Amino acid sequence: MKAAIVRNFGEPGDVVIGQLPDPAVRDHDVLIEIRAAAINYPDLLVIRGRYQNLPRPPFVPGKDAAGVVLQVGASVRRFRPGDRVVAHLEYGAYASRVALPERYCEALPDEMSFDNAVAMGLPFQTAYFALCERARFTQGETVLVTGASGGVGAAALQLVRALGGTAIAAINRPGQASQALADGASHVVDLSLPDVRESLRQQVFDVTDGRGVDIVLDALGGDVFNAALRTLAWCGRAVVIGFAAGGIPHIKANYLLLKNIEVSGLQWSDYRERDSRRVNDVQRKLHELYASGQIHPRIALKLPLDKVGEALDAIDRRAVIGRAVLGFD
Repeated sequence: MKAAIVRNFGEPGDVVIGQLPDPAVRDHDVLIEIRAAAINYPDLLVIRGRYQNLPRPPFVPGKDAAGVVLQVGASVRRFRPGDRVVAHLEYGAYASRVALPERYCEALPDEMSFDNAVAMGLPFQTAYFALCERARFTQGETVLVTGASGGVGAAALQLVRALGGTAIAAINRPGQASQALADGASHVVDLSLPDVRESLRQQVFDVTDGRGVDIVLDALGGDVFNAALRTLAWCGRAVVIGFAAGGIPHIKANYLLLKNIEVSGLQWSDYRERDSRRVNDVQRKLHELYASGQIHPRIALKLPLDKVGEALDAIDRRAVIGRAVLGFD
């Protein structure tokens, strides 16, 4: 099979295209002919050897794949050859074929393309679990989303709107405002203003009549997280999704006590490993929201597998406002 291969941890340009043997199919596995794969920011961290879960080189990166079932193991009950599926992997999506346990797969509705399936993938799953599972969102609440121009941020904006909340998008550049509003934000706040610790809270208070927000979903970390924590209303909840800005913040426990606020974290892959039925339930819910037109991934770049290095570089330079997809036509 054709695959993008990481022979040693390094840079995106070190990923090579080559041939590998077709994967073996165990009793509980499905073998998928991949038609589309998504590039996610964590893929860059895995390739560089900087992610929390790392495979041993050589390996094939990639966490989101969609395609057609070619073969099923003897114990598989949910799928048969010819079925269209989306798959959530720890790695292995940048290849023409992959074999994985059926519990990591979900059937695709007829109206959903392979490209849209993988473009939703990890970002929408992460955003849904952060919002509904960890933050316990309820209809009518107000949510501040940092990193709103990224994949998870854009998904969170769409989900807040679809589920009946008010989303506030925190952006780094004024040019990102129009897309954040299109994704579902009711308000936009600017993280690039001087003294983010004070300016972010003031902007949020200005659009919430001084109340603050019920929930913060933070994918940036660093000073932005510390500033976002100060925007929480009484009994607010913050969820740590990542540290795309580079810094890991420290939390003063007395501040949580004084405001009756809470902070939790989300590592979505743990849900995939420990509670795959819940992940599949959420995937079906996301498919329903997609079918009703309430959410839709934004694909900004599609390239063939041979140009995976170019696609990874574009994500690394933050040159893509939207999702990057690899095609296997």
